Amino acid sequence: MKSIAALALLAMLAPLPAFGVQTSLQLQISSDRDFQTSVLRYDCGAEEPITVTYINAAPNFLAVVPIAEETQPMVFTAVISGSGVRYAAGKWIWWTKGADAELYDETADDPEKSILTCAEINNTP
Repeated sequence: MKSIAALALLAMLAPLPAFGVQTSLQLQISSDRDFQTSVLRYDCGAEEPITVTYINAAPNFLAVVPIAEETQPMVFTAVISGSGVRYAAGKWIWWTKGADAELYDETADDPEKSILTCAEINNTP
């Protein structure tokens, strides 16, 4: 049995206002199968590209995505999709199709309109 400790990826440090104490979160996923971690960079039209970490440990498929409106990277999990891979975390949807990805806000006036459109940066010559 293999065990994934995603402490480095998922350490959510949050000071408590009254005491200034830091806390952390560690997620451990056990799997009898091999797992794969991929780190991909995306050009989303901003100054800096974003870096997304994918953790594939069937039947669990996760994506750790930094979102400008959030103070910490969000941990997304794969959900049913007609095409590509659709990940959900709270009000956010991160949808990948090949080398493209889009971010949606399910609480927006038009939740079917992406708020971020990205293309994978492939540095292979």
